[in-house]
Amino acid sequence: MSDKKLQIIPLGGLGEFGMNSMAIRYGDDIIVVDAGMMFPDDELLGVDIVTPDFTYLEQNASKVRGLVLTHGHEDHIGGIPFLLGQVQVPIYGTAFTLALVERRLEEHEMLNDAVLHTVKPGDKVVLGPFSIEFIHVTHSTVSCVALAITTPLGVIIHTGDFKVDPTPTDNLLFDLHTFAEYGKRGVLLLLSDSTNVDRPGYTESERAVRPRLEDLFVRSDRRLIISCFSSSIHRLQQILDLAKEHGRKVAFRGRSMNTTTEIAHDLGLLTIPNGILLRPQDIMQTAPSKLAVVVSGTQGEPMSALSRVAVDNHKSLTIQPGDTVALSARIIPGNEKAIYRMMNHLARRGADIVYGSMNPPLHVSGHGCAEELRLILNLVRPRFFVPVHGEYRQLARHAQLAQHLSHSSGLEATFLMESGDTLEIDREGARKGEQVAVGRVCIDSGSLDEVVEDIVIRDRRHLSEDGFVLPIIAINKHTGRSEGLPEIVSRGFMSLEESATVIQDARLVVMKTLDNSTTEERGDWGVMQEKIRGDLKRFLTKQTSRRPLIMPVILEV
Repeated sequence: MSDKKLQIIPLGGLGEFGMNSMAIRYGDDIIVVDAGMMFPDDELLGVDIVTPDFTYLEQNASKVRGLVLTHGHEDHIGGIPFLLGQVQVPIYGTAFTLALVERRLEEHEMLNDAVLHTVKPGDKVVLGPFSIEFIHVTHSTVSCVALAITTPLGVIIHTGDFKVDPTPTDNLLFDLHTFAEYGKRGVLLLLSDSTNVDRPGYTESERAVRPRLEDLFVRSDRRLIISCFSSSIHRLQQILDLAKEHGRKVAFRGRSMNTTTEIAHDLGLLTIPNGILLRPQDIMQTAPSKLAVVVSGTQGEPMSALSRVAVDNHKSLTIQPGDTVALSARIIPGNEKAIYRMMNHLARRGADIVYGSMNPPLHVSGHGCAEELRLILNLVRPRFFVPVHGEYRQLARHAQLAQHLSHSSGLEATFLMESGDTLEIDREGARKGEQVAVGRVCIDSGSLDEVVEDIVIRDRRHLSEDGFVLPIIAINKHTGRSEGLPEIVSRGFMSLEESATVIQDARLVVMKTLDNSTTEERGDWGVMQEKIRGDLKRFLTKQTSRRPLIMPVILEV
């Protein structure tokens, strides 16, 4: 046993936001922590979601003992259906997290084959040489855990996403005691969330949002529409409590909002006062001053409930002058244009829009700021440290934050890693190992083959930038000659006025290519398509400095 190495293999989530997934290997045994997804960049045209490339796990499928989940956010569980499509593995998580996973697996018709094990904070699970204790942490959703993974070489602490909330709305405190106990016994490696490392001080408690929410209920004379993340169960509870106090009925709108609140209520994590809920068809019939609507779609997603409300395209809710719309969520970088466009639509309908930074806050983060990250480092006092969950600049800042420990608490080394790097630990110490093949898999949920290849995305980008040109050539099957001048159809290439002369000359170029080809070449359509494509590409590039996608079509007549 002593000559085996412990390997830390991030498959996603290091050097990037989202797609959080980490493989931990000892000898011939592997456990996986989380299997998330992320939403695509603008450049990934037509792609719905992006997941890690799980090829490494597929190649070592017989060694994978389990998938262990820290919490139920999409960037930690969204890739599970795609992982299970490659590797059959038992899944361990809290009841709320697994309920969200079940909904995802139902959508993919995979639930019947999945093996799910419910755990709670304080439980321990043994998977091969790994003994895993689940530790309660506070975050922006409920039932979140950190992991204390005992291995033959020592203990690994994986924090998951967290903030140290001293006054959580459900009164379930962050379990600092267990972190400190492991720190006293000795921790081999700490893997800690880096999301808010560049924010000084402490993240405000979820309770800090209540005064601003209460102000909205007091000041709003008409309908109050509040949009927040559907997983923010603590915030939803505060909204429900305030609605009861101020005599307002509540309606939930949006698929994710309805699903998540139903799950949380069934598990006893969300208390809904009797008689407070409204049916969708009763929303517009209720007196505006007696109504609060909680809507999903804070990020301006095109088909979300709030986006449809903003353009007056929602079947049960219409914005009217004087209504208040509050966005109780942060603007995720990259979503600004969509969100501001949605706000403009709401403003045109006379809504009073409340959003952004203010005091008291309308939104607080679910991730710990610099002092909370320092607190965890001081409690755990690891021998080795790897910052996780964040872009490289944040990982680097978190590494700097840990430097003081090297003098006082025995921190031997901090490793800055990105997805695909490996860390090897043995009885001699720790060092960077060989890289493993990782990457991203683009998923288009509307296509027959869900995985979108790079070449398809490249073609889509090409089309979006330069359009396409379709030369259509009719060839007499008896003579091998063209029947008249070729037709050329273009879209997204040039305007009709600009292209008239160019297209006419392009027809002559295609005709010349046909005339200069041998009878044998004209009899091979594949050869002719390539010759036409090449000659036309050179002509159009020279004439227009653009490179449209050229797809010759040869018709036999």
